[in-house]
Amino acid sequence: MVFILAEEHLCTIAGTAACNSDDERQLSIEEGGVTADGGNPERSDAMGDLSCYSAVERLCDGRALEIRALRPDDRERMLAAIDHTSAQSLYRRFFAAKRHFTDKEIAFFLNVDFREQVALVATADEDGEQAIVGGARYVATRPGQAEVAFTVIDEYQRRGIGAALVRHLVDIARAAGLTELTAEVLPDNAPMLKLFERTGLPLSSRREADAVHLVLRLT
Repeated sequence: MVFILAEEHLCTIAGTAACNSDDERQLSIEEGGVTADGGNPERSDAMGDLSCYSAVERLCDGRALEIRALRPDDRERMLAAIDHTSAQSLYRRFFAAKRHFTDKEIAFFLNVDFREQVALVATADEDGEQAIVGGARYVATRPGQAEVAFTVIDEYQRRGIGAALVRHLVDIARAAGLTELTAEVLPDNAPMLKLFERTGLPLSSRREADAVHLVLRLT
């Protein structure tokens, strides 16, 4: 299973499409996808090659936030992000107390085919270096459906990063022909449940003893 990490309350984010494009267009949300104001959903020229996907968003405090494809050379940045994530947040991510990962697990996270599995990271400037502050991933589970996970480190929660990751991942999933995204969320993870509810997309849920099963319909 792929599990969901607790996320933040939403704030408004503006951004510009930046992958292989010199244009800068203000972005808005339309049914959870990223769109150019007054136009159709805006996708980068590299949508066919998601390994170079990149877009620039703007945090509420004005700082730039890049949302891009996870790369194999992100190992140290990914491990640093884990080090900056609290034990509680990691528990909500993995449904277990987990901070250390085997080389095999790290290789699984980093080696993404961008067909059956898509992984994005959010990066922000930290002392002149781009640091990973959040991530999103989906893994195909059957034709037309994938299971999703979102992660934002504690310091950057409640800044709208999770909402931005949702928009980009939904846009990519639609372009790939997916019709549903599913997730397993801890019952007490109210912020993440609200994040899904606020996408504006049809959402169904089923509460079980240890998790809430969510289905987000993209069509």
